[in-house]
Amino acid sequence: MKTRIFKWLGRQFIELCGEGRQGASEAEAIHELFQSFDGELQSHGFYLDNAARVRVWGRDKNARTQATAARAKILTGNKRAASSSFFFQQWFDSGAAAGLELLAMRPLDAAVTRTPVDFEPARNYLYYLDYDGVIFFSGFTSEASTLEQQVTEVLKTYDQAIAHAATDWNKVMKLSVLLQRGHDMGVVERALAQANRQRVPEIEFSFVDGFAGDKYLIEIEATALRRR
Repeated sequence: MKTRIFKWLGRQFIELCGEGRQGASEAEAIHELFQSFDGELQSHGFYLDNAARVRVWGRDKNARTQATAARAKILTGNKRAASSSFFFQQWFDSGAAAGLELLAMRPLDAAVTRTPVDFEPARNYLYYLDYDGVIFFSGFTSEASTLEQQVTEVLKTYDQAIAHAATDWNKVMKLSVLLQRGHDMGVVERALAQANRQRVPEIEFSFVDGFAGDKYLIEIEATALRRR
């Protein structure tokens, strides 16, 4: 397990990353990882209830599917967090089938209410989590035929999501772009520039083998502050 504690957006965060036990099924791996993460969080004064964003990793597409289903059974009700899922063999240093990344936030007010917001109709992952003035959006995708069109569609989805969350693009603090290997991140950068979205303070890129849908080439996560 890797642990990183840092300050961002005026709050303290902890980021955990771990691979499942080699030989364990995807469901066993995810269950055990959440147990381990819970203990690690508590050792630093955090709790699983502070989870803001979760990424599920599978060694292959089927492992991603099974691991995502296991995550959905563990984080339920108000414990749900923004989420995304990918498969990428090179993410793993061991022979594990599944892994997790978890981002937790210590709220400025310990009594603050977490507000998980669903899509309408609801899906098996959140639209976004509204938590102590920070909006954590789940990863959004598109089935458009080209990468450039997918970026354009995802940004339009974010236009709607950001309006729904009662904030605006000036409050978007970070975009995390997960791109299928073999595709040009320059295409994404140009599409972001054309949409005037390169002013977001932080834009990070990572590469994966694939996503939940066969047609997806990109998934974008966003973190924003609530408009006051």
